[in-house]
Amino acid sequence: MHNTGFSGCRRRKNCDIGARAAEHFSSLINPRNQFWRLLAALTNEDMLAVPYATRIDLLRKHHIGLWDVLGECERQGSLDSAIRKPAANDFERLRHRCPELAVVGFNGQAAGKFAPQFAAQGYRTVVLPSSSPAHAALSFESKLPHWQQLLRHA
Repeated sequence: MHNTGFSGCRRRKNCDIGARAAEHFSSLINPRNQFWRLLAALTNEDMLAVPYATRIDLLRKHHIGLWDVLGECERQGSLDSAIRKPAANDFERLRHRCPELAVVGFNGQAAGKFAPQFAAQGYRTVVLPSSSPAHAALSFESKLPHWQQLLRHA
C-alpha cells in the first residue's frame, strides 16, 4: 500500500496507527520522499534525525495521527498507478478511535480520491501535493504552503 492518508487528530492522544500502516509509514524513509521533511516543517520538530517510533511520538505531541486510506490492495511496484483492487480502510474504526478528528489531509491525488467520503461525513479535507519522489514536478518549497493548510484548517 502506498496511498497515505494523513489525518490531524485534535485533543485526542490515542489516535494511533495499526501495524500494517506502521510498516508502510516507516517505509517512507526514501531520502527523496519529502513526507517526513514536510511534517518536520509543519511541527518544527527534527523528524529526520530520529527513529520512526520517535517520529510517531512527536506527531502525537502535535495531535497529528497517520492513517492509510487503503485497508488492502494488490500492487506490483511502488507506483500508485499500479494499485489494483483497492479497498478502503475501516473509516468507522478511525471515527471511533478519533472522535475529535476534524481535518483529514491526503498525500497525493490517488489518496485524495477518498476525500469525498470524508467530506460527506462532515470532515474538512485537504488533498495535498504528493510527497513522493515520483511527483517531483513541485519543489519542497512549492509543496509546503499546501501542506500548511492542514494547520490552518485544524
